[in-house]
Amino acid sequence: MNHEYISNVVDLTNPEKNVIYNMTHEEAVNILKSGDANAVRTIDGQYSLVSVDGKTIRMARSIGRPIRYFIAKKAAGPVLIIAERIDTIFDYLKQEGLDDQFHPSYSRMAPAHYITKIELLGCPDPNPVYNRFFTPERNRFSADDPGMIGKNYIGVVYNEIKKWLQYRAKTGPVGVTFSAGIDSGAIFLLTYHALRELGESPSRLKAFTLSIDGSGEDLMQARKFLEALNLEIFLEPVEADYNTLDWKKAVKIVEDYKSLDIQSATMNLSLLQAVRSRYPEWKYLIDGEGGDENLKDYPIEENPELTIRSVLNNLMLYHEGWGVDSIKHSLTYSGGLSRGYMRTFSTSDMMGFEGFSPYTLPNVIEISEGIPYIEMTDWDHKKLYDLKGRIVSLGIKAITGMDMPVFEKRRFQHGAASGSDFHRFFPEKEIAYRREFLSNYE
Repeated sequence: MNHEYISNVVDLTNPEKNVIYNMTHEEAVNILKSGDANAVRTIDGQYSLVSVDGKTIRMARSIGRPIRYFIAKKAAGPVLIIAERIDTIFDYLKQEGLDDQFHPSYSRMAPAHYITKIELLGCPDPNPVYNRFFTPERNRFSADDPGMIGKNYIGVVYNEIKKWLQYRAKTGPVGVTFSAGIDSGAIFLLTYHALRELGESPSRLKAFTLSIDGSGEDLMQARKFLEALNLEIFLEPVEADYNTLDWKKAVKIVEDYKSLDIQSATMNLSLLQAVRSRYPEWKYLIDGEGGDENLKDYPIEENPELTIRSVLNNLMLYHEGWGVDSIKHSLTYSGGLSRGYMRTFSTSDMMGFEGFSPYTLPNVIEISEGIPYIEMTDWDHKKLYDLKGRIVSLGIKAITGMDMPVFEKRRFQHGAASGSDFHRFFPEKEIAYRREFLSNYE
């Protein structure tokens, strides 16, 4: 006797978190259902989408919105549970009495910039099939005109901020998580300029800068940045105690164990907890996450797996990791910022904020990947690191007319606290973060 399997899809994602400008959510889902990668690329905004067509399920996401999934087994057939978070899937399985099938390493993250197709056929279900919908053209700009590159790059960032203010953050205050580095500095100035151009009051804007126990270099840097432009009125220091730094809580929220990501998330959580305490009704935040990835501004020397040739030769390496066809690609976590963005998304989401990072949008990444990095740096590390400040400051000048101060790069978690105290509050080895993460599922 033939047994017909019954497939079941449980979609626990929240479409209201999507920000799509040029169509409805339903229209975007129908485009995804068609499986047409070129059509999916036309969806303008940040989103996580799920379509169900019989036993065929498709998922697509931009960097700014996560999608995780897990296939449970029942006698009648497979059950695909889709959610933003691992613990949401786990909680559902506990309710259904299926949690004995679960381990966090069995969950999967849909990679950004791909259509992930799953066929629910029964035992065994085949592996997902990935179809890229975003492939920016590389090296399409002239290396002889960094001013034009800056204008193009920052111009697109500016347009994305204006759209967000016009169609999403239409009312209420807007906070910038502000270290006064190149990325958050540019975001602040562009948001300030956009509010004025749109006829909105710049008083909607605040720059929140974290200082732990009155220490850290970011607050001093933030004051210098804003004073240079006579905008210091927008600065709001957020001072917190070291006892607010809870890396174990950050591990639980981020659902990951990468040391640098957890350290950054811990600091961000401290900042957001303080802002939420001051402003219970605050909703919108904007930040510079993704700016380093776009302009390839990470110290390559600190990662033994990378060389300048691997960084400059591989499309969107910092955004996607080594790619879905690589043995190094993590099915559980995806790769690059596609994985790491949870340090920003999950902390703001847990604290009741709606965050926005314009640098993570495909329209912006498309411009950054068109920069001829090899020709402009000749494989020189220092030239690569200096290139970001040059391009962004030229772009800010072209778009806003302002001369943006540029400071030496410093990671967010290192700028908010004193260096001598920082290491006392975080484990030295990644294994401690791994153990803490797994303890949540014991």
